[in-house]
Amino acid sequence: MTEKILARASGRAHVRAGDEIEARPDFVIAYDFPGYTDVFFRETREEFGVEQVSSPERFVLFIDHMVPAAAPKEEELHRGTRAWGAAQGVAVHERKGIGHQVAAELGHATPGAFIVHFDGHVSQLGAFGAYAFGARKGVLETFVSEKLAMTVPATVRIELTGTLQPGVMARDVFHHIVRVLGPASCAFKAVELCGPVIDAMSIDGRQTICGQAMFLGASTMLIAPDARTLAWLDGRNKLDLEPVHPDPEAVYERSVTIDVSALEPIVVVPPSPANTRNLSEHLGLEVHTGYLGSCASGRIEDLRAAADVLRGRQVKPGFQLHVVPTSQAIMAQAAREGLIECLVEAGAFISSPTCDYCYGRIATMADGQRAVSTGTLNTPGRMGSVDSEIYLCNAAVVAASAIEGRIADPRPYLEAAR
Repeated sequence: MTEKILARASGRAHVRAGDEIEARPDFVIAYDFPGYTDVFFRETREEFGVEQVSSPERFVLFIDHMVPAAAPKEEELHRGTRAWGAAQGVAVHERKGIGHQVAAELGHATPGAFIVHFDGHVSQLGAFGAYAFGARKGVLETFVSEKLAMTVPATVRIELTGTLQPGVMARDVFHHIVRVLGPASCAFKAVELCGPVIDAMSIDGRQTICGQAMFLGASTMLIAPDARTLAWLDGRNKLDLEPVHPDPEAVYERSVTIDVSALEPIVVVPPSPANTRNLSEHLGLEVHTGYLGSCASGRIEDLRAAADVLRGRQVKPGFQLHVVPTSQAIMAQAAREGLIECLVEAGAFISSPTCDYCYGRIATMADGQRAVSTGTLNTPGRMGSVDSEIYLCNAAVVAASAIEGRIADPRPYLEAAR
């Protein structure tokens, strides 16, 4: 899939892993953040003499960090982004949610598209059959030139077989892949996911897995579009591209099969996103706060899972449960389904979509506190004090832990809800 997408984007009949190419991104996505977009805007003009980006319709900017602004310098950054977008004719989306999710909702996740960002979590758009990767500072090249110089990555094929057990969610599957293969097993490579587990998985779950590709060392992760994909995207696509699928004779660097039938809920223990453990090993550990949100796991199926656990129950006094839907559209759907009401009545604090909880700008922890989180990282200081701890887990585990004030198994609660 990667070779087909990059061949089209580079104007070639075909490319192979290791080829040096110049490819034209179909979309350049960014969120405003100090040291990134403000620098791109300035250097594009001052260092390269480019007053107007080429094909501004390819660009899209999101204001999803520091929302709402808590200091004048933050609002000044937002004001600069709005002004640059207006001057360039580039779309700026503000307060609609986390950009990686909103980009999909707006149709930038067109199957077969080539997409770049400076943030690697854009790989979640690969759930729709796009090649989306984080180029870091290399994104500046796309502001001053229509093409990006890059090396075609090799591809690792991962087939997921078996059937998921109750209480096991997509992020458990991803972290199990890391446990089996290792955190650097796919370094600088693309990963294609396939198999019956993926076929049966929701779009939400596919985004969750693809969005964390970087924790395998991978540049991106892709899933071939199927009927479920096309139904989700119906009426949204920004481009008219032919969906891309791998050929039966496609050559991969390697192919791996992982059976997830025996997988149980997991927890990723600090201080590394590679420390995957079975949830059962850490049951009973006292925790003080919970975060359900982020571009990884704040979608409607996550909110439904949490509501199933919390319905008719209460968050333990003193425990802080923060629920942050990934986008405004998801928040509105959750409200229509009664999920917001359920979570609020249980004692959760609901916030409008923002990235700020995930990187520790708000709801920060003090020394000695522990969190259960569906965020993206558990490194020291990610959610406050460097002497606090973050245990990554699925949304149902966060909800069960909020009830008990300790890391808890959600399966008895989910069984009772059925």
